Amino acid sequence: MMLTLAVVLVACGDSSGTSRFPIIEEVLRTPEERFDDLPDYDFEPHYVELGNVRVHYVDEGPRDGVPVVMLHGEPTWSYLYRHVVPLIVEAGHRAIVPDLVGFGKSDKPASELDHTYDRHVTWLLGVLQALQLRNIVLVAHDWGGPIGLRLAAENPDLFRSLVVTNTFLPLNEGPSIGGVPDFVRSVVESGPVSGVVQAGSLTALPADVLAAYDAPYPDDTFKGGALAVPHIIKSISEVPVPAEVDAAWDALREWIKPVLTAHSVSDPFLGPFDAVFQAEIPGADGQQHVRITEAGHFVQEDNSVDLAKAVIDFIAANPL
Repeated sequence: MMLTLAVVLVACGDSSGTSRFPIIEEVLRTPEERFDDLPDYDFEPHYVELGNVRVHYVDEGPRDGVPVVMLHGEPTWSYLYRHVVPLIVEAGHRAIVPDLVGFGKSDKPASELDHTYDRHVTWLLGVLQALQLRNIVLVAHDWGGPIGLRLAAENPDLFRSLVVTNTFLPLNEGPSIGGVPDFVRSVVESGPVSGVVQAGSLTALPADVLAAYDAPYPDDTFKGGALAVPHIIKSISEVPVPAEVDAAWDALREWIKPVLTAHSVSDPFLGPFDAVFQAEIPGADGQQHVRITEAGHFVQEDNSVDLAKAVIDFIAANPL
């Protein structure tokens, strides 16, 4: 299959003349051949340039379809949604899956210090603005939740609805994520990042699928983001939560646009948070929330069909 390369350039200045996006001192780029012949992943690559960081995203389906932006978490990338994307497109929607900075085909700031919560929110906003997206259905998984939900809370006009799946947003009174960040970091430090994906999946993943999750990291120098994220998650989960997280919750407690929870029954990490979203966000009232069976934390690996169906049915039930 012959792939073409699409790159969107984004201006780095705001009205004050200062840069929206940080200039990173050391940025690594995974060699493209690392991504050759990955199983079930033949999507055309697209890129956005944000400062001196190139961000990759999948963009499939009709350009006038409902934009469904799907966010991965730690330590995965758009490969996670390879079986969900075709189903979303088959339903007539536009499927967009960014690789967060430091993950997948996106550039990788080498230093852990270059990865902050604020920067990841800003980078993601830059992608959505570059694509000029409106009326977005946001699907947030894992670390994509704290990024995407804060982004939605701060930019509600961009979004029509939210789907949360095996994710969380820390709050002062609620379930604890316990030692999950320390466990994840220990796995990433000690070996292939695919060990985290296997630990959170009920399915025994084939060797070539595990290799696809490891493809972005030719060696440990590329793991700056994968190592930094567990620390970020841990820091924003400490009580009291940071002001920006508290402010996001204040906005979400006023959010009346539709919200769906689609958490897995067998998620050992973030399963209990679906009840939090249902209780705290008004837009969750009256929705047909889903508990996905036969799936662990990485529901996209274990039961992509039911996740895609939940998203498609949710869009149909909540037209503009």
